[in-house]
Parts: sequence; structure tokens; C-alpha cells
Amino acid sequence: MPNTILREQEVSMLRGEMEILMNERQCLLDTTGAAAMFVANLDSTLLPDAACQAAKVLSNSLNNLPEETLRDALEKVKSEFAVRA
Repeated sequence: MPNTILREQEVSMLRGEMEILMNERQCLLDTTGAAAMFVANLDSTLLPDAACQAAKVLSNSLNNLPEETLRDALEKVKSEFAVRA
């Protein structure tokens, strides 16, 4: 009986952790998608050098993401833009 209670507590804790991780993933997808849209719409010729360097770093970071993750992020943000437009 004590093992069953311990097992139920472990499962409950794991569910809670999974929920936290899924919420964090959604926030990261929002951030990543917005950053990707921002970089895609930038005109680097109009940016100061420091901002241009930061945009390049951001662009490289986005390009290093797995394609599926970036696609998920862009889809999430595009759907938000469609709702706001």
C-alpha cells in the first residue's frame, strides 16, 4: 500500500513537471516565432551597426533551431497575427 501511494505521488509530480515544461515550450515558441518574424521583416541597411550585429546573432540562433521547432514557432505566431489583423 505505501508503494502505491508513493507511486501515485511520483506520477502526480511528473504530470505537474510535464505541464510546466509544456507551458514553457509554448512561451518559447511564442518568443521564437516573434523573433523570427521580426528578423525576417528587418531592413538591415536602416539599422545602426550594434543593432545589426544583434540581429545577426539572433538570426544565427534561429537558424540553428531544428526545422520542426522553427516551423511550429512560426505557425503559432502567424495564427496570432491573423487573429489581431
